[in-house]
Amino acid sequence: MMMCGQCNQQNPDEAQFCHQCGTKLLAEAKPVAEAASETPTARPIQDEETLWRQFIGPNADHYLTVFKKFSANGRPKFALSWNWPAFLYISFLWFLYRKMYLHAFVYAVGPMISTYLTGDFSAGIVWSIMAGATANYLYYWHCREHIGEIKKAGRMDQAEQESTLKESGGVQPYVIWVGVFFYIIFLATLVKMVQEGPPDPDKSPGRPAKQAVMLSQA
Repeated sequence: MMMCGQCNQQNPDEAQFCHQCGTKLLAEAKPVAEAASETPTARPIQDEETLWRQFIGPNADHYLTVFKKFSANGRPKFALSWNWPAFLYISFLWFLYRKMYLHAFVYAVGPMISTYLTGDFSAGIVWSIMAGATANYLYYWHCREHIGEIKKAGRMDQAEQESTLKESGGVQPYVIWVGVFFYIIFLATLVKMVQEGPPDPDKSPGRPAKQAVMLSQA
């Protein structure tokens, strides 16, 4: 039976006009089940640039431009580039912000071990320079590998693929506030050191003993 869209009268399937109001029924001849079967299934995203944009998330335009340096004829290659956030920001936090957990661990532990072994606090600056020089290339490989895994997985509709891209890619905004907290502590410590000034040599622990010896000799 077909229902008339004008008066809701039920009519036989072969009827072309409503028996009650005379409205033409041809436009409503398709059963609901048939119409539902013709609804196109959402297909996964096939456009390569769209995949990369959704995986990168914030600042995708910048990174896609930089990533062109690392690809020649479809093959990856190393090229020098510079990432200011990875250099100026606390390096391991930048990698954590971009969900590069292994690199974040290396850049968190590496500077501490280097400083401990060498006794030189400038080792941390060397690690920051290394992060600035290699972060873009490391991030390019990070994106390339994860996007490749998502494409190989298959059997995903568009919504599921988008959700997977955002879950494995994108950024972790809370890391920004962690970095701000570290910088506030650093600045507070620096201000305190400036206010206290350099240590007074006359107040050093060995000073009274020295004076006592000199007086006894006199």
